[in-house]
Amino acid sequence: MNEFVTFVQVGFQHITDLSATDHIVFLIALAAIYRVSDWRDMLWVITAFTIGHSVTLMLAVSGALRLPSALVEFLIPVTIVATCIENIVVRDKKTAPWRGQYRPVFAGVFGLVHGAGFASYLNNLFIDSIAVPLLGFNVGIELGQILVLAVTLAGLLIIDKALVALKGARATGWTPVRPRAVALSTIIMVVAAHWAVQRSPW
Repeated sequence: MNEFVTFVQVGFQHITDLSATDHIVFLIALAAIYRVSDWRDMLWVITAFTIGHSVTLMLAVSGALRLPSALVEFLIPVTIVATCIENIVVRDKKTAPWRGQYRPVFAGVFGLVHGAGFASYLNNLFIDSIAVPLLGFNVGIELGQILVLAVTLAGLLIIDKALVALKGARATGWTPVRPRAVALSTIIMVVAAHWAVQRSPW
């Protein structure tokens, strides 16, 4: 039990630490297009991301899958850039292909990449058995993600209220979600593109 709790703490600290900035930024990019009332849609997307990274984490840690760490570190910011491009290009998820229901699949595929990134960190901590550490680490990651998303949603709500207040009386019927999502995604995309160039294995 102590080993499980220890790895829960390790997973939580890893996802909330500055060393995991790229994973945190990816979660923010995923959440950027949503408002608080869209929490169900966001939950599906985040759950798909969780499933994706859990699968790769399990395969990589067990030795069934081996990916070059340099390639994984390069692909992580690429997933962030792709997410931001989708945020900017798709103006309305209701008119998007499949009414935007492709986003969970999108997030799940990208989760496979991020899981490989988690595995490269976790592999260095194993001594013997991997079952309990793997479960504990995954639980810690999920708890950390919940915290990151809660803080992100609170931040987005504050930004939305500030934008409405700035617009004043002209804000009647106007929603700040689209301009906020585009602005935030653009900033994140530039940062992630810089990371991708820095980490390019070629």
